[in-house]
Amino acid sequence: MTFKIFAELVELKAKTASIFPFLMGFLYSWYHYNQIYWGNMLIFFISMVLFNMAVDIMDNYMDYHNATDVHDYKHETNIIGREQLSLTLVRNMMWGFIITSALMGVYLASQTSWIILWLGMFSYAMGIFYSAGPKPLSSLPVGEITSGVTMGIVIPLICVYLNIYDIVPFDLQLVSRVGLMSLPAAFSIANLMLANNTCDMEEDILNNRHTLVSYIGKKRAVSLFRFLVIATFVAATLGVIWKIVPLTVLLIWGIFPKIWKNTQLYSQKQIKTETFPLAIKNLA
Repeated sequence: MTFKIFAELVELKAKTASIFPFLMGFLYSWYHYNQIYWGNMLIFFISMVLFNMAVDIMDNYMDYHNATDVHDYKHETNIIGREQLSLTLVRNMMWGFIITSALMGVYLASQTSWIILWLGMFSYAMGIFYSAGPKPLSSLPVGEITSGVTMGIVIPLICVYLNIYDIVPFDLQLVSRVGLMSLPAAFSIANLMLANNTCDMEEDILNNRHTLVSYIGKKRAVSLFRFLVIATFVAATLGVIWKIVPLTVLLIWGIFPKIWKNTQLYSQKQIKTETFPLAIKNLA
């Protein structure tokens, strides 16, 4: 397996969706509490990336197995079939990443707080059931919410608490403040999933995947995409007003014209190879 094939199998180009929330949690801890446990951050970062890659491998693996014979997705589109990858190798890689990641998470919980274990278990459940099971979350109209909440809010929450578990209680105030700080990430990640499902709508229907887009249609999906782009900037601004994030965060409005230009181009046509990368650029 070449690195290029591996990168496509684990969706390496979309890893911004997990690294960005991690950085937000890291910087929130530094800004508000001036406390960073570098060892915890390194272990959590590796564990998070490994599990994220495992989920994407699982997604490709399950899509390969569940693909119908009414079109050429299984052997022409899916990376496993197209590159004739060994299913045993793919499966072992997936479980190796999951087990290694889980062991690192349990170690972190044992050294900090068992709240980390519960947050981790929630994340693992969402990640695994996102792709696996008789009705994976990714094939239901809740995929955007699941990915947005789990990656956009829970990752920063874990990151923050790993740094401040010994000085701040895990209560509603902490959760609400970190949650509000994380809304831009949650909206952006949900939008990435929405764009992906919009581009894949016809193919998803052939594979019996009925995502949100198949219920509301492409026109409304594009309108929702545009709304979430604006909501991201509004949420960041509210974070400044409520003194959750520093005033300098308002500088993101400087890139709004570029983001909106990408959004307009995407709104004109939704093609996976042509305009979906604009959604990835928006998130980045």
